[in-house]
Amino acid sequence: MTMEVTQVLLNAQSVDGAVRKHAEESLKHFQDQNLPGFLLSLSGELVNEEKPIESRKLAGLILKNALDAKEQHRKLELVQRWLTTIDVGVKSQIKACLLQTLSSLVHDARSTASQVIAKVAGIELPQKQWPELIGSLLSNIHQLPPHVKQATLETLGYMCEEVSPDVLDQDQVNKILTAVVQGMNSSEANNDVRLAATRALYNALGFAQANFNNDMERDYIMRVICEATLSPDVKIRQAAFECLVAISSTYYEKLAPYIKDIFNITAKAVREDEEPVALQAIEFWSSICDEEIDILEEYGGDFTGDSEIPCFYFIKQALPALVPMLLETLLKQEEDQDQDEGAWNLAMAGGTCLGLVARTVGDDIVPFVLPFIEENITKPDWRQREAATYAFGSILEGPSPDKLTSIVNVALSFMLTALTKDPNSHVKDTTAWTLGRIFEFLHGSAMEIPIITQANCQQIITVLLQAMKDAPNVAEKACGALYYLAQGYEDVGSSSPLTPYFQEIVQTLLTVTHREDAGESRLRTAAYETLNEVVRCSTDETAAMVLQLVPLIMMELHQTLEAQKLSSDEREKQYELQGLLCGCLQVIIQKLGSETTRYVVLQYADQMMGLFLRVFACRNATVHEEAMLAIGALAYATGPDFAKYMNEFYKYLEMGLQNFEEYQVCAVTVGVVGDICRALEDKILPYCDGIMTLLLKDLSSNQLHRSVKPPIFSCFGDIALAIGDNFDKYLMYAMPMLQSAAELSSHTSAADDEMTEYTNLLRNGILEAYSGILQGFKNSPKTQLLIPYAPHILQFLDSMYLEKDMDDAVMKTAIGVLGDLADTLGSNAGSLIQQSLSSKEFLNECLSSDDHLIKESAEWAKSAIGRVTV
Repeated sequence: MTMEVTQVLLNAQSVDGAVRKHAEESLKHFQDQNLPGFLLSLSGELVNEEKPIESRKLAGLILKNALDAKEQHRKLELVQRWLTTIDVGVKSQIKACLLQTLSSLVHDARSTASQVIAKVAGIELPQKQWPELIGSLLSNIHQLPPHVKQATLETLGYMCEEVSPDVLDQDQVNKILTAVVQGMNSSEANNDVRLAATRALYNALGFAQANFNNDMERDYIMRVICEATLSPDVKIRQAAFECLVAISSTYYEKLAPYIKDIFNITAKAVREDEEPVALQAIEFWSSICDEEIDILEEYGGDFTGDSEIPCFYFIKQALPALVPMLLETLLKQEEDQDQDEGAWNLAMAGGTCLGLVARTVGDDIVPFVLPFIEENITKPDWRQREAATYAFGSILEGPSPDKLTSIVNVALSFMLTALTKDPNSHVKDTTAWTLGRIFEFLHGSAMEIPIITQANCQQIITVLLQAMKDAPNVAEKACGALYYLAQGYEDVGSSSPLTPYFQEIVQTLLTVTHREDAGESRLRTAAYETLNEVVRCSTDETAAMVLQLVPLIMMELHQTLEAQKLSSDEREKQYELQGLLCGCLQVIIQKLGSETTRYVVLQYADQMMGLFLRVFACRNATVHEEAMLAIGALAYATGPDFAKYMNEFYKYLEMGLQNFEEYQVCAVTVGVVGDICRALEDKILPYCDGIMTLLLKDLSSNQLHRSVKPPIFSCFGDIALAIGDNFDKYLMYAMPMLQSAAELSSHTSAADDEMTEYTNLLRNGILEAYSGILQGFKNSPKTQLLIPYAPHILQFLDSMYLEKDMDDAVMKTAIGVLGDLADTLGSNAGSLIQQSLSSKEFLNECLSSDDHLIKESAEWAKSAIGRVTV
């Protein structure tokens, strides 16, 4: 096989499908029969200078894929396979071939080897294997020919991406950084080397904590980066700015001595450099804004000398120079940017950064931007009018309504005229977007001075509905503006200012969905999303009109299901439409599901359920998700009557709970099980064995995305509440699962914000399960079955209280569970609660909480505990 591996690798890239398929099968067979021999022959192919580059590249790629995968569970399997099933001698030979390939004269071979070495390092270095790697890479880096130096630096960069900082000791980090920074130096004559070094530094910054704490080392690194931003090579300049962007978030607190120089460098790049470089220069300031927004939100502006990260107010200090620089970029629009969904250019980056600056400094930005708007908004050149409008729209989030309301009141009628009459499509697009921002941030029940009044409401709606007949990009933004206009009337009470226009709004939106060009600029999606919001925020006055929508939308859904012989492109569009229609029906069902209008849903329920079940026949995750959500709403609205659908629906419920691949579908299905439990109560009993088996299987699986696990625990609580003490037969399976998850969530040191958030979701799910189970068994003769589990539940509550990192949602559920224990187990829990380490302190803390929901739960818990501890 080794003899023909070259030909097989070439055949695997053949344009002839049959040749390609046969070659892929041969490779798979070789891999399955003799994995060590297979990997060895691939590394031999990669290192051999006489082989064609195509076969060498593919050999490297297959090697890389034998060590890594996107799915976490598969990645773990591959790591274990490399560590345990391949002989050390074979691994040494493979690694020797890889290191040797770094000297290849062929760039693609070197680059592929760099990536594979990094993957092996990512597996072996944490296991204290391959200790000589870094030494052998760095041993004589300065004597190497440029192409080998470049490949070595590239390898170091990839390696830093693969391993976590705690794997390398400081001495190794220092050596890597020294090599990288020297490679970046302006004295380095070879641009490829300098570029590889600059990119490697980007990946190595996370390792440089100690070096950034040392003034001299930090000064040196910063100087080298700033020099690289002036390199004649555009790629090096871009990579150097990318390093600055990374430093702005990783080492924000170290930037003060350099910020003036960085401002000058970035301003020059934004005004004079090529777009890829200028975009990174703007990104630096956007990143600083993100940091300062986070700090100000977290500390609320009250800084003491010992604050963990003080805010340096870099943005506030830079305002007089930063804002004019950003406003200039707004005039550099591209002619077709509104038509291209993925467009990103200087003007858009500048506007985005301006918006972040407004959120960072609030009112202070307004005087710097207002003159630019006033000067340009009426200019004959469309670029100036569009830039002025974009500047205005960008600063609407951040400054206080007091500061903006008077300006907006003047601007509103001007904008409405521009949306109808401006001859330029770009200006109309940005005007509609800006109106949407006005309604999003400055309209709603919380505003003291309303922007929308009886005097202008009709004109606003007329103009927006008119704009929906405009080009798709303008119409889409007009839909967005109407969306926020409707949302602002969400809490309006029994009568909405939109009621007189409801029929016309709905009619116009439905017309938009049928436009020939509704597939462009997300227009159809935007129209349905807006329709849903208009329905969701409507009042009882328009219930009869909402009702008329049901047969209409059902008819449309029916038609999509009848369509035959579609091309794959048409089918995708069809799926998208089905998803939108299911989403629309879900919102309508929720709107009409209240006591007074429920009868309406009931009269259409059979037909709707029939359509939703037909939707499951199509193979598309998004549509399944939307249909599931609609069925959840239908279950809630129909209550016990939903039982008649269960026989037919159950198989789709099973499919959803087993859908590990499209885990969002699985998560939504778990939520729908909860909806059905609340609707059917004990009528769900015949299906519980199947559902519980699947849920327990989901929890045991390492293939299912972790985000689905907290809702599964909550679902245990829903089931227990629905079937009461019939849950007894599941206790022996569910309780150990809950206990081990509880222990895991207590010992998860919150490494980062994402982990903290997940830990809190997990705890909340576990607590909701305990709460549902305790409440389900209340007043039952089987209550004593829960007594053995009570000490563990209390231990869980203690450990969470002592860790002091619960969020408000967890705190509310946790104090509720303490009350449930007392309420259900009575005196059996009383003595345990009194012995518990922290129940009393926890209860007192919750009783004095500012959050009224926590306080309410705590008062209930206090009275429940009081009854059993007397």
